[in-house]
Amino acid sequence: MNIQFSDLIENAPSAPGVYKMFDAADNLLYVGKAKNLSNRLKQYIDTSKLELHKQVMRALVTRVEWEIVPTESDALVREQELIKTQKPKYNIMLTDGKMYPMLALTNSEYPRLLKFRGKISQRRDVYGPYPSVSALNETIKTIQKVCGLRTCTDTFMRNRARPCLLHQIGRCTAPCCIPQTKKYAESVRIARKILTGDSTPIITDLNAQMKQFSAKLDFESAAIIRDKIAALTHTSNRGIRTKPAHSANLDWDKNVSELEHWLGLKINTVGVFDNSHLFGKQPVGAMITFGHNGFEKSGYRHFKLRDKSRAGNDIAMMSEFVHRATERGSKLDLIIVDGGRAQWNIANRAANGIPVFGVTKGVVRDGDEHFILPDGTEYHDLPKDSPLFLMLRTVRDEAHRFVITYHRNIRAKQMTASVLDEIDGIGPTRKRALLQHFGNVRAIMDADLAALKHVPGLGKYAAEKIYAHFHSEVI
Repeated sequence: MNIQFSDLIENAPSAPGVYKMFDAADNLLYVGKAKNLSNRLKQYIDTSKLELHKQVMRALVTRVEWEIVPTESDALVREQELIKTQKPKYNIMLTDGKMYPMLALTNSEYPRLLKFRGKISQRRDVYGPYPSVSALNETIKTIQKVCGLRTCTDTFMRNRARPCLLHQIGRCTAPCCIPQTKKYAESVRIARKILTGDSTPIITDLNAQMKQFSAKLDFESAAIIRDKIAALTHTSNRGIRTKPAHSANLDWDKNVSELEHWLGLKINTVGVFDNSHLFGKQPVGAMITFGHNGFEKSGYRHFKLRDKSRAGNDIAMMSEFVHRATERGSKLDLIIVDGGRAQWNIANRAANGIPVFGVTKGVVRDGDEHFILPDGTEYHDLPKDSPLFLMLRTVRDEAHRFVITYHRNIRAKQMTASVLDEIDGIGPTRKRALLQHFGNVRAIMDADLAALKHVPGLGKYAAEKIYAHFHSEVI
């Protein structure tokens, strides 16, 4: 009987897990992981789409087994266990010393966050593995935001004459230039707790700090702590972003219909506004849109502030952005703004007759939100676990994500320009060549002289100037 591969995987479950492929002699050929076993195994049916070594392997398969695990992360860990203990023939990538990306804290006076691939014995204080480089990078960003640990090389740190950009944006405490006393050691202790999944007491402490700052009316410091809490909340023990039950699980039509009934409006499209700036710098705004079928990406808009006198004033910025979005007869049926009474008042005046609905954060985000209705009354009694409440929080968070992403991109571009513009003789062509070669300014700053000399069109003299600029050395 000629058994087809599709028959071998016919009953594969739509669940996370690992799969094992065997040949006729019952030799284990290959182990793989999957978020959805059924979908992943179906990718092996059409061999023309497989890599060459997998085409050869697939022709030998006579039996397929699988193990179901709770999450995709567990599948990753289980896959590595099987590969290391059973050494399947065709898992070449993971049996020659290469691994999934890992994270380490180096043992030095000021430990460095280090990402690497390799054998665990090569480093101490290793954490992971991570299912992707993006998951690892997100974990590093979280540790930087909360703890301010360095990521630069020892050579780079020893030769700094002034703090780098990461210190300027609040992601490094700059042990290269600023005395740290016991502060850095405490930050390392907190980082280790986060990396081992023990972040709950840290969040509790941060919440207490945030309330103390709020009580003293130091809202700027409270906002910094709030952002640290948000970063921790969205990072799990392996650095994998916990995905909230957002758009995929919402019954948009039912929830928008309930919103219509509540507000007494007919709704086709809703615009949700938010803005962002860094101490008044790079002031920007954004609007996302949604309706009965969910988010409407075609209606998303970015805004750069035109009236620079409003920079840093959230209320004045909101006024400009709402007015610009509605001045030409926008098709919005409702506007949602993120903020309190002042934001609602200014948006209501600028909205050209479109009803405005306010979502207020209160002191603790994602905990005590309440709402300002289009008639100006406040509503506090919407159940926190109701589908409508979750939808309103979801669209608020989507607007925040959209504007923050835009703001970061604007800042990155401006910082890129300003850092490289400090170096004489590095014009637009060479800046473009550097960024195309290294990908970002951080990589340029960390590059050694040999790597800089390999940049096409840069030249030996320019490479030496760049290296000297970032490493404070005389060539």
